[in-house]
Formats: sequence, structure tokens, C-alpha cells
Amino acid sequence: MTEGQTIAVESGIGGLDSMEGMYLTFDLASEGYGLEIRHVIEIIGIQPITAVPDLPDHVIGVLNLRGKVIPIIDVRRRFGLPHRDHDERTCIVVVNVNENSVGLVVDKVSEVITIPANEIEPPPATGRNRKHYIAGMGKIGQQVKILLDIEALLEDEELEEVVT
Repeated sequence: MTEGQTIAVESGIGGLDSMEGMYLTFDLASEGYGLEIRHVIEIIGIQPITAVPDLPDHVIGVLNLRGKVIPIIDVRRRFGLPHRDHDERTCIVVVNVNENSVGLVVDKVSEVITIPANEIEPPPATGRNRKHYIAGMGKIGQQVKILLDIEALLEDEELEEVVT
């Protein structure tokens, strides 16, 4: 995806009900993750981001998206993963949670898939920090996707001040 390129995510005929069990999958540090598609507004190529002082480390700045200023979160930083330079596959996934738009920088977007509820296991009971971001573990054939709880991922008192 090149700078400035955008992919809109359509809700399709049938609205939110037709999106039940659908996830946008993406990669971070060679691991597969998923977000409920109902939260995704669009996917854009990496763009110049304006740094803002005194924000949490994982909030790398803001972006003017068609006249609306939205905060941008580097998901790698949020998870404490090592830094990686942006490349042509790096994307910003724009999500809407509680009527607020936020951009999530990810290594690359993969696809939209359906994961039936019976193929989702509860998150493992390990490390306290990351567990609360994980809604479940989605089984797709022999692969496992880490399904994120987007509301928990964005839960941050300092971030709330930027978003609202």
C-alpha cells in the first residue's frame, strides 16, 4: 500500500448483523492478529504523522484525515514489541470505538475472514499486561489469530484526553 492510498471498508447489505464473526486480520512482528470488522472504517497507507508532545509513548501523533484530526497509535509500541521501520506494506487501520476515530499502525493488513464463535478459544492466562487486550484466540485451520479487544486496546486515560 503506498502513501495516501485508501481502502474503504463497506458494511455491506444487511448492516452490522452480516459482519458477525468477521475480522480484519493483520500482522505484527510475524504474528497474526484480528480486529472485529465492525470497528474498522478504512485502511490507509502510511502518511506523515504530526508528533504531539506529552502523549503516551505508543500514541505517535495525530493525522488530518479529511478534515478530522485523529490520534495514531503504534500497535508495536503498545505491545512493547521492537521497533520496525515503515515500508510499503505498513498501514494505518482507522477504527471507530465509542464514536471516536483512532488510527492503528500495523505492519501489514492481510484479509477479512470469518471466524465462527465455536472456533474462538479464551485468551491464555499469561502475562497480565497483554491479556486484557486479547478477546480470544481464533483458530483458522492450523493457524491461530490473536483476536484483539479494541476497546481494551484503546483504554488509556491519557489517550482519552486526546480522543475526546
